[in-house]
Amino acid sequence: MQIELDDLRRTFSGRLLVTDEDKAPFLTDWRRKWTGQALAVAQPNTAADAAAVVRWCHTHLVAVVPQGGNTGLSGGATPDASGRSLVLSLTRLNKVRAIDPVNNTIEVEAGVTLQQVQEAALEAGRLFPLSLAAEGTCTIGGNLATNAGGVQVLRYGNARELCLGLEVVTAQGELWNGLRGLRKDNTGYDLRDLFVGSEGTLGVITSAVLKLHPLPAAQVAAFVAVPEPAAATALLQEAQARLGPALTAFELMSDTCIALVEKHVESARLPLAKRSPWYVLLEVSDTRDETHAVGTMEELLGEALESGLATDAALSASLAQFQALWALREDISESQGAEGRTIKHDIALPISRIADFIDSMSVEIARRWPGERLVIFGHLGDGNLHYNLSPAGDRLGPAHRATFEGLEGPINRCVHDAVMAHGGSISAEHGLGVLRRDEAARHKSPVERQLMRAIKVALDPLGLMNPGKLLPTSMELSE
Repeated sequence: MQIELDDLRRTFSGRLLVTDEDKAPFLTDWRRKWTGQALAVAQPNTAADAAAVVRWCHTHLVAVVPQGGNTGLSGGATPDASGRSLVLSLTRLNKVRAIDPVNNTIEVEAGVTLQQVQEAALEAGRLFPLSLAAEGTCTIGGNLATNAGGVQVLRYGNARELCLGLEVVTAQGELWNGLRGLRKDNTGYDLRDLFVGSEGTLGVITSAVLKLHPLPAAQVAAFVAVPEPAAATALLQEAQARLGPALTAFELMSDTCIALVEKHVESARLPLAKRSPWYVLLEVSDTRDETHAVGTMEELLGEALESGLATDAALSASLAQFQALWALREDISESQGAEGRTIKHDIALPISRIADFIDSMSVEIARRWPGERLVIFGHLGDGNLHYNLSPAGDRLGPAHRATFEGLEGPINRCVHDAVMAHGGSISAEHGLGVLRRDEAARHKSPVERQLMRAIKVALDPLGLMNPGKLLPTSMELSE
């Protein structure tokens, strides 16, 4: 392919990485669970350059694997082992093109990091509310391609709800400009929504128009002990009734989670006098002032303590305390990873079914796999749980590692079957990628599978856009 690669190099401005050393950082996912091979890694400078790369791939029947910050958790941005695909890295498309504070919109290229979008919005006196643990590295293109969620979905919605318009390179290498900053545009099929959440299997997002919001006048967080998940759900209902849209986050976590953070993060401290089986972290973003924010939170917590929904609570009184409370939640994933091997589930459930799911699954896991630790946390306010497992504390050595890894398949099936029985979804905010691709197809009806296949064939008839991701190969071009 040397002649063709030389031709590709002349086709676009940017970098083309062809040596094993240069390609290596782009061939392994963030979790180091998947490693593939690639013909080359192209890093275009502009959307037009990205379109030129895709046109070359279309002409030469080379598969395209779009990649942003490479922080995904499902293998959706990692090439397969064939070495016949090209990784299209969008990190050089990193310009904030425009900010319109009157229209409350910002136009950014796909390679701009989430943190850079937040900072650009802040400089304009606005808020971009999408917030993830990887926000310093993950990019807007990847956030949109996976319909990322995060901690403020309760108030502001997923990435899809924060996106008004897109610029996309099609599978044929054409550039579609749909960068309209409109809240209402009723002129046909919503092409934007086809590409958001498609994980690069239909086209490549190169730029987006995103919604901005007013900056809150004050933010207050509370760390609350609750006796059980059902009490947390009841507290959520009370908080929504009292606080309305001022309630921006409502997170649930077990004491096992907090104990892991205390073990692996030196500065972590439980802000309560006594331990509890479960905790809630809730955040209020007030449009008036801090006094009003604190007052409404104190009223809510006072009633919760009196009614027994909560047993103790700590309220942030400074920015440092606010950040310390959030760190207890945000450090859970890293702390579980530091403990050793994990089995992860990113699931969504109707909020009304979450307590029953946790209770019944805890019994089932203990019955079938006694001793393994449940590490349960997530965004209770929008029904998204990270239902994870770690080995028992006395089974962390290498002798148990292989045994624990062998449990992943049976545990996945057990958890996901229960999720579907409760009316849920097996992927809430991480995408399907390779990790959940086949399991998702197993749970979809023939009609749904056929509709998804029809969309794929219509937009990518050659099957070159991120093949093997999101859709099983059998669904991509044939049934």
